[in-house]
Amino acid sequence: MDTSIFKAYDIRGLYGEQLDEQAAWKIGHATAQFLRSMVHGYNRGLANAQSICVGRDMRTHSPSLAAALIKGMNTASANVIDIGMIDTPQMYFAINHLGACGGVQVTASHNPAQYNGFKISGQQAKPIGADTGLKDIKHIATALLHTLGRSDGSVEHCDLSQEYKKHVLKFLEEKHRPLKMVVDASNGMAGKMVPIIFGDLDGVELIGLNLEHKGTFKHDPNPLVEANLNELKKTVKKRKADFGCCFDGDADRLMMVDEKGQTVPCDIMTALMVPYFLKTNPGSTVVYDLRSSHVVQEEILKHGGTPRRERVGHSFMKKTLRDSHACFGGELSGHFYYRDNYYADSGMITLVHMLNILGTTDTPTSELVAPLQRFFASGEMNFEVEEKDAVMRELTRQFSQGRVDDLDGVTVQFKDWWFNVRPSNTEPLLRLNAEAKTADLLNEKLAELKALLGEPVEH
Repeated sequence: MDTSIFKAYDIRGLYGEQLDEQAAWKIGHATAQFLRSMVHGYNRGLANAQSICVGRDMRTHSPSLAAALIKGMNTASANVIDIGMIDTPQMYFAINHLGACGGVQVTASHNPAQYNGFKISGQQAKPIGADTGLKDIKHIATALLHTLGRSDGSVEHCDLSQEYKKHVLKFLEEKHRPLKMVVDASNGMAGKMVPIIFGDLDGVELIGLNLEHKGTFKHDPNPLVEANLNELKKTVKKRKADFGCCFDGDADRLMMVDEKGQTVPCDIMTALMVPYFLKTNPGSTVVYDLRSSHVVQEEILKHGGTPRRERVGHSFMKKTLRDSHACFGGELSGHFYYRDNYYADSGMITLVHMLNILGTTDTPTSELVAPLQRFFASGEMNFEVEEKDAVMRELTRQFSQGRVDDLDGVTVQFKDWWFNVRPSNTEPLLRLNAEAKTADLLNEKLAELKALLGEPVEH
């Protein structure tokens, strides 16, 4: 087995080269051993406490990988609840709704069509990453010598579409003005779930793009790449929609554009949601990743909330949300997390909250977000650096006049600008985010930083 497929937060690789059905069987067997060994506390008495949920995305190889994964689980004496072709957030719902000991979604998220992989969750849909069990699963899987064994577990097929729809729409406020929205499903799982959940809503006109599942993508299913939003932007302007959004492949992330076809950065979306959530959760904590604009912290404080800055990554965000009982959290990557959704992220629920926010005002989307865009941001820039630790130490030394912390890489904050540089887990890259009060100041400071980091590379 190619061990490079085990990443920090999931398992992912090229199908047929790094990942195949034999690997899926071993991963299924190992995951079943691990998840069933972790059953404890509230879950013991539930009917499905020893069962594992399995779902998959729309990739052509996902059915065969899911079948092999399930066989591996069955030979580890685990019962499987196969919930079919779903978006990843539906897996988080299923684990909690059914009281299972965990679940696995077969998906490669935003990667191109030739990739596939597995996202693993434990009890209550808590993430299983490198530090919370994925290393144990890797150890068990790589020690297996063959894919043979007696199947002692059962398989139950379960369609949760309607129950999931009810769960998502319970967050929808009944009274709102008529809205027209364009949704680009990126030929991913939103293509199935958006019509089911939003297709028959009163007062919402849905214009769908790239809803089809043909095993290929019209554009890569990564909404963070600006070029992948071009069709959405053109359609929003042509159809005079109130806003548009683009989902990634497994529909746990989304990006938004306003009625003018301008991208609304995800940290600005977080800031937009702050007064909306704090109105019904006064004084609550709001969690945001440390790459986010300072406007997020300013809005949280302005509306009486408690800001909680966290390192990048869904496992850190979810744990901090749970520990602080935060009402919601947002990441620059397009993940938005909700206390009332098992502290998990959901693209569909984020879309519901956007309908709620935009539906209570006649103010155009662009005018709602304009006051929040009061800083100038660099966006994430990548630099090829072999000696990552040495360069970060030098950055700390050269900018020691600022307020320095090492929550995730190195962050230095000044009165009118700040930056964060953090290392990639898997590549010789440093990732830079910087922000300043003026465009000129941002350009000046980026020039100083590039003197140490070099020129950015495409990634």
